[in-house]
Amino acid sequence: MKKKTLVLSLATAVAFSNVLIPPAFAEKPAAEKVTWNAEANAPVFVSGKLTEPSSQPAKAIVFSYLADKQELFKSGTNPSAKFKTVEETIDELGFTHVKLQQIHKGVPVYGAILTAHVDAQGVLTAISGEPVQELGSVGELKSGMAIKKKDASAAALADVIAKIGGSPELAQDIKPELVIYAENGSGRYAYALEVEFLYPEPGNYQYFIDAQTGEVIETYNQLHAAKPGSNEGLTGTSTIGTGRGVLGDTKTFNTLTNSDGSYLADSKRGSGILTYDARNRTRVPGYLWLDADNVFNASYDAAAVDAHAYAAQTYDYYKNVFARDSYDGNGAQLVSTVHYGRSYNNAFWSGSQMVYGDGDGYNFVPLSGALDVIAHELTHAVTDTSADLVYQNESGAINESMSDIFGTLVEHHFNNDPDWLIGEDIYTPTISGDALRSMADPTLNGDPDHYSNRYIGTEDNGGVHWNSGISNKAAYLLANGGTHYNVNVNGIGNQKVGDIFYRTLTVYLTPNATFSQYRAAAVQSATDLYGSGSTEVASVKAAFSAVGVY
Repeated sequence: MKKKTLVLSLATAVAFSNVLIPPAFAEKPAAEKVTWNAEANAPVFVSGKLTEPSSQPAKAIVFSYLADKQELFKSGTNPSAKFKTVEETIDELGFTHVKLQQIHKGVPVYGAILTAHVDAQGVLTAISGEPVQELGSVGELKSGMAIKKKDASAAALADVIAKIGGSPELAQDIKPELVIYAENGSGRYAYALEVEFLYPEPGNYQYFIDAQTGEVIETYNQLHAAKPGSNEGLTGTSTIGTGRGVLGDTKTFNTLTNSDGSYLADSKRGSGILTYDARNRTRVPGYLWLDADNVFNASYDAAAVDAHAYAAQTYDYYKNVFARDSYDGNGAQLVSTVHYGRSYNNAFWSGSQMVYGDGDGYNFVPLSGALDVIAHELTHAVTDTSADLVYQNESGAINESMSDIFGTLVEHHFNNDPDWLIGEDIYTPTISGDALRSMADPTLNGDPDHYSNRYIGTEDNGGVHWNSGISNKAAYLLANGGTHYNVNVNGIGNQKVGDIFYRTLTVYLTPNATFSQYRAAAVQSATDLYGSGSTEVASVKAAFSAVGVY
C-alpha cells in the first residue's frame, strides 16, 4: 500500500531514463567516461582527464573544450553563443566550478544547465548536465511573443483559482520570465513563473505558459522552493531563553529581549532566526513569538521551542560542517511559523519560510517536534539554492532523498536519539517504532529499495516521495555497509557520506538530473575527496549498484 504522503515534503519519483553508452563513445579511452541518456540523446556526465594542464582561466578551458566537442554537446564552433556563464566559484580543494546556462538567441533554455569543473592544475575533470540537443529552427520556435507577461500571470492565477476554488493571498508578486521550454527534442517560447500562497491553503506552483497561445503547458506544486526571508527590524539585547519541547525535553536557545519581553528571535546566526505563532489560523507568518520572562515552559510554547531550537541546530550543522552560512550560503534569514491551522497534519517549506501544523494527535503530534523533519525541510532550501533540482520525476526523487539524507545526518550529528528513520518522533504517537520512512528498509513503508521496483506513474509529481527509497537505501548502505541484491557494500561512516553527498548536491548535480547522472556525480565527488582508487569510491559505486542505479 502506498503510504501517507506528508507534503511535509518528506516522502520521489521517476521516469527514469534508459542509460547507455553508445558505441561511438564506448570506444573512448579510459581517461574519458561518458554517461549517456539515450532517451534524451544527450550526455549527462563526462569525466576524466578531459584536457591537459593549463594556466588559462577556467572559463577559457571550458569553452575551448566545448568547441572541440561540438558534436557531443551540440555546442557549435562558437559555444559562447549557446552557453552563458552564470556563476564561477573556487572550492576548498582548489577546483574552479563554472556554471553555464544554455541560451537560444539570448533566451535561457529552462533547466538546461551545464557545470564544468577544472582542478588546481588547470585540468578539466568533469562536465555535468543535460543541454537540449536540438531546439529546432528559429521559425519552429515562433520568435515574437503574442502573449505579454501580465497575460501569462493572469492565465496562471486563473488556473490556481480553479484548482483551489477561490482566490489565493499571494506571498510574493508573480514574476514571469521568458524562457525556451524544451520537450521531445524541440522548444517553444514560454513564460516560466511561480505562484506562491499560504491562504486559503498552501501552494507554490511552477507554471509554464505558452508565449504564443497563453495555454498552460505544464504546472506542478513545488511547495518546498526557497526564497530569502525579510528582516523583522527588532531591537533589543541578545539573551538565552529556556523552554520545553514537544517531547518534554528542556532546551536553551537565543532570544531577543527588550521592554516588551523576550522574542523568539536569534540574531547570532546569519541574518537571524525568527519563530512566529499562526494562532491556529492559516495566515503567515503570524505573530512573532513573545514571552514575558524568557522561560517557554507552557504546553502551547512547545512547538515554538522546537521549531526555534532545531532551526538553529540545522543552521549550525551546515555552517560548522560545510562552512555554509544558512541555506543559501549568504546568511539568509530562517523564518518559522507554528500552530498553523487546526489539527493540520503537515509541515513544509513554503517558498519563503517553514510552516508547521500541530497534528491531530493521532497521526501526528506538532510537526516541529522532530529535528530530522526540520533539517529535511531546510535542506530543500539548500537544494533550491544550489542544484535547484526540478521537483518532479527523477530529479524530484533525488531532491527528496537529499533532504532525507541530511535530515538523518543532522540528527546523528547532534546525537538526537539518532536512527535511520524519518519523522519517527512526531508520527503516530501511539504506535512505538513507527515512522514516515525507513532508510534502512524503505519497503517497510511501501517504498522501493531498488531501481527495478520504482514507481513510474504520475501521482506525487511522478512519485517524488515514494522513489526516494532508492537513493535512501544507497545512502544507508554507504554509511553502514551491508549486502543488498547480492551486492556487498563496505560502509564508510556518516561523516564521509555527508561530505560526498554535499559535494554531489552543491557541485555536480544540475536541475534535470537523472539517477545515472546522480551516480556519476557521487562517484566524481568521492574521487575529488579521496582519490580515484580509494575505498570510498569503490563503496559509492557498490552502493548505487546495490540499488540498481548505473
